[in-house]
Amino acid sequence: MKLIIQIPCFNEEAQLPATLADLPRQVDGFDEVEWLIVDDGSTDRTIEVARSNGVDHIVRLTNNKGLAAGFQAGLDASLKLGADVIVNTDADNQYSAADIPKLVAPIIDGSADMVIGDRQVMTIEHFSPLKKSLQRLGSWVVRQASDTDVADTTSGFRAYNREAALQMAVVSRFTYTLETIIQAGKMLVATDHVPIATNPQTRESRLFPSIWSYVRRNSVSIFRIYAQYEPLRIFWGLAAIIALAAFVVWARYLYFYIDGDGAGHVQSLILGAVLFNAALLLGALGVIGDLLYANRVMQQRTFERVRRIELQLGIPPSHYEPGAEPTGQEATTGAHAPGREPVKA
Repeated sequence: MKLIIQIPCFNEEAQLPATLADLPRQVDGFDEVEWLIVDDGSTDRTIEVARSNGVDHIVRLTNNKGLAAGFQAGLDASLKLGADVIVNTDADNQYSAADIPKLVAPIIDGSADMVIGDRQVMTIEHFSPLKKSLQRLGSWVVRQASDTDVADTTSGFRAYNREAALQMAVVSRFTYTLETIIQAGKMLVATDHVPIATNPQTRESRLFPSIWSYVRRNSVSIFRIYAQYEPLRIFWGLAAIIALAAFVVWARYLYFYIDGDGAGHVQSLILGAVLFNAALLLGALGVIGDLLYANRVMQQRTFERVRRIELQLGIPPSHYEPGAEPTGQEATTGAHAPGREPVKA
């Protein structure tokens, strides 16, 4: 069994040494534990620092593509490097690496395919009361949208087994955390969550410029992702509300018409017609969205099969570079070089 711990990075030369220093080289249940960083177009010495601190694998993206793209690139590379389980953590050392055995335990015992680390945000001292409240509200919304019971949906400390990683296909530009949970819930991936510890804050988050930008972008992402998987529920729900408003307006017109004052309330008749047409359009969008969803499912299954074929053929990861120079037995066996050992399908 091989565990690969992946870290998406962007200009993390200052934070990366402390993060790597805490990572384990041995975890119960695994024969091999390797480290991989995804360099998302860094302009500093992130790669040199990673190599000097013993990172085994590097995926170097040519420019800054965003956290979601980095996460997806890491999953793809980890699978092609033979990982049976993939742990994702952040480069700012936010999460306690000592909890990695706890994070992977449900996967090892076969009770989960995907495990999220619960930071227990209400206990994090450097989170403001507003941020804690927004985190709780956002997690509740994602739980409703995903039909899961994940307590901390924005946590980036998570583990995937091979099958779950094969099914993940992130399309968001900003963050993978919410999309992968909703995706997992809709694809019936077995999810679990475990309480984890966090380290003191080392720097402010660079993912979003402000908390309101974070709320706005995540709200749009949640709606967009949920609409991809439940278009009929969303658009027909909205259509029903607007159609009801149209009938209320028409009922008002009918009341005045019976009372003999219909000519003075023609605007209600027109407004009702506009609202009813809007309801019909929303209903049509729901049908179109449902057809697109069926096509998306087929594309996702095709994407998963292509991934499996690539693994069977031993195709190396994209943008891959070896990390630290292997020593001892690794140097003779080529354990860190993709394609030199059978890749498990």
